[in-house]
Amino acid sequence: MFLGENLIVYLVLALGGALAAGNILALVKPPEQPKTDGDLVSAPKARSLTMAIIGSVAALWSIVSLIQG
Repeated sequence: MFLGENLIVYLVLALGGALAAGNILALVKPPEQPKTDGDLVSAPKARSLTMAIIGSVAALWSIVSLIQG
């Protein structure tokens, strides 16, 4: 198979991990000052938490899939 048999699982792991990490960091450490007039002071909490949960579930699913073979 082109690029390995577990390519989709590795891609889900990478994207899910990035989604979770980015949204958690946006909640924990927002920027000190907005860069432009239209920027928010902090990330929307409900949306960021929801996206972090979705990313964590995707990353966890892919890790379990890789372990089980």
